[in-house]
Amino acid sequence: MTITWLCLFWLFFFYSFIGWCIEVCAAAVQHRKFVNRGFVAGPLCPIYGFGAMLFEIFLPELTEDPFFLFLGGFVLASLLEYSTGMFFEKVYKRKLWDYSRFRYNVGGYICLPFSLLWGVLSVVTVMFADPLLCGLFDRIPHLLSVVLLLGLGGLLLLDTVSSALSTLSLQIQAKHRVEASLEKQSARLDQITEGLGETSRFLENALTRHIQKRLQKSYPSISLDTLVKARAEHKKSTIFAEGCCFYKLFSLFFIGAFLGDITETIFCRITAGVWMSRSSVVYGPFSIVWGLGCAFLTLLLYRYRNKSDSTIFLAGTLLGGAYEYICSVFTEMVFGTIFWDYSGFAFNLGGRINLLYCFFWGIAAVVWLKLIYPKLSGCIEKIPKRTGTIVCNILIVFMIVNMLISALALARYTERNGASYSVETTELNGLEQFLDTHYPDARMERIYPNEIGRAHV
Repeated sequence: MTITWLCLFWLFFFYSFIGWCIEVCAAAVQHRKFVNRGFVAGPLCPIYGFGAMLFEIFLPELTEDPFFLFLGGFVLASLLEYSTGMFFEKVYKRKLWDYSRFRYNVGGYICLPFSLLWGVLSVVTVMFADPLLCGLFDRIPHLLSVVLLLGLGGLLLLDTVSSALSTLSLQIQAKHRVEASLEKQSARLDQITEGLGETSRFLENALTRHIQKRLQKSYPSISLDTLVKARAEHKKSTIFAEGCCFYKLFSLFFIGAFLGDITETIFCRITAGVWMSRSSVVYGPFSIVWGLGCAFLTLLLYRYRNKSDSTIFLAGTLLGGAYEYICSVFTEMVFGTIFWDYSGFAFNLGGRINLLYCFFWGIAAVVWLKLIYPKLSGCIEKIPKRTGTIVCNILIVFMIVNMLISALALARYTERNGASYSVETTELNGLEQFLDTHYPDARMERIYPNEIGRAHV
């Protein structure tokens, strides 16, 4: 079954509502009263909707093997729940949920019983529920479906913005209280404090106050008092990219993308006897998959870097395999091409991953966290904070532009080599003329040699 984008969005809202119902019922049983457990005010828990979308995007080709379908759902849902939990803890300095009381939990974000349940649900939804639901959603007239989804999307956007503004107001109030409690304040600090106070008063209207009360009732861990305490305990560092912060992760992404491209190039030279470009972008030797992998593994495994080598190896094998599989499906969906194919390897899954390379991810995780990361992290933190911030911001802009141009050039390259494309009959716009002039087939084939022939399919 080929799923449409309209059906995919319907599944998002449907499962978001079902998830909200489940959370409300669970809270009612636990607290013996109604509690809106959604982050947004409406009857939706978007994490359930996003989980359903991930299942339907990445897992349908595994329906012929229920075990791998179960395993895929287990891993995808665990990653989503883990990353969401980490994100909210980063923002609020508190956990919105905590599974520490359960055995076999990871940081309190996920635990084995619920992850197993997610795996079972992935089999049920992808194999049975989604085909039935998509059949029902497809019966809705196209225009009506578009109008309804746009309306629901608009309401959800407004709800999300309102909730975000309310949490921002809480954060500003907490910062205002902490700054105001300091005994010694410079003139500059007085101005900042006053500005924060004005911003807080601006945001704190009747709507945000209502939302704040609801959020604090649903999640006591993000009350104003706990936020004030968290900010008071947090000391602003003068070290650039200390810990596992954004600038540290981006620096690792940039370095990992460069080193990954060089490593793959040398590997191809040794194994295939030819120098071959392994870059993901048109400017510079950067492999985005490797860069994201470095940042991704560091983010997820940072707090467990002192664990045993076997634990890190197992986590790296599982996460690396899942990451590579997701990247393979995503790039094929977006670009219509396959960047790698392991069909010739034993123990492969759809040609997207294979057991040997999953083990390589596990080994890479151990080497990275135990040997490379500590030294690399120390070097990054020695960079002067102002210099590091400026350089990182410049590189961020460069990589965003580089990736955008690369995506457009690759999409145009694929279009030019499509079976239905004709130079004589096709009228080009300004962007297409620019891409054809600066990124012709010869240049694209040098950058993406593995795409030769695949773009013609």
